[in-house]
Amino acid sequence: MNFVVVIWLQFLLCASLIGGAGYQLSRYGDAIAKRTGMSGSWIGLALLAVVTSLPELATGISSVTVANAPNLAVGDALGSCAINLVFLVVIDALSRKEPVWHLAGQSHVLAAAFGVLMLGFTLVSLLLSQVSHGSAAYAQLGYGLTTPVLLGLYLIAMRTVFAYERNHAVLHRGAPDTALPQLRTAIVRFALAACVVAGAGVWLPFVATDLSHAMEWNKSFVGSLFVALATSLPELAVTISALRIGALDMAISNLLGSNLFNLAIIAVENVLYRPDMLLASVSPAHAVTAGSAITMTGIALVGLFFKPTGRVLRAMSWVSLGLVAMYVLNTYVLFLYGE
Repeated sequence: MNFVVVIWLQFLLCASLIGGAGYQLSRYGDAIAKRTGMSGSWIGLALLAVVTSLPELATGISSVTVANAPNLAVGDALGSCAINLVFLVVIDALSRKEPVWHLAGQSHVLAAAFGVLMLGFTLVSLLLSQVSHGSAAYAQLGYGLTTPVLLGLYLIAMRTVFAYERNHAVLHRGAPDTALPQLRTAIVRFALAACVVAGAGVWLPFVATDLSHAMEWNKSFVGSLFVALATSLPELAVTISALRIGALDMAISNLLGSNLFNLAIIAVENVLYRPDMLLASVSPAHAVTAGSAITMTGIALVGLFFKPTGRVLRAMSWVSLGLVAMYVLNTYVLFLYGE
């Protein structure tokens, strides 16, 4: 069998495993939410977002420790942030009654705002690394500050959103459905699905590296598009499943929470990458992805505040159209100028 075909089959197998396990995560995550009485938004942000981001974590760690592919690691984390925002467009298209922006709760504004903060700091750190690599000033920022600041912002974001929902009494009310699995059963099955997601995620960077060589694509493009898309399949599966059961806020918080966790992953990768400073060892093209993700998050914030009700050509709101346009531009630039 042709070598390229074998690589593509391996890539599709990884994607299938992650997608299938992601569907199970959505089912049992919803069961955990109902059994514990917590809000769907909080479960999506703190639990589903972490577990559905396990492929990004596994891919990032294996990329910087075993595969020595820092571009894949950073490209996957930042590219997944952009793809997760595109998944908001998918929700909008599937929400036929009203645009998703009109129905979303206000607590998502906090998660999106912290996403802008973390993306902005990552972008500044990345740009500084390209102009002052090797200087004492960058050593202090790139290694001494990048990790604690990103992790600190992530923890503050979780605490702030939790406090907001607690103060506004955003909790799941009513007795849980008797057809739901028991809490212990749901947790066990949730954990098993998480293991499948993590296992397939470890395999992905090696497949992506072979794919970039076979197709003669640059690693920045592969990491930011193909690997990011595959490792984001759990988010997509959870999002669509949550939408089908009417848990819109869980679907949105899963995507925004995954973006926060993806940026925290860069903080972990920064510590584990031994050859040099991580952000000093990657392509400057990743700054385009970070900037695009900031712009896309800003567009989403406008939608969450303004709550548009109209649609463009009866397909999607103008907010979703802006997200798609920004992502297409980011992908085109990476394909042309990535390394």
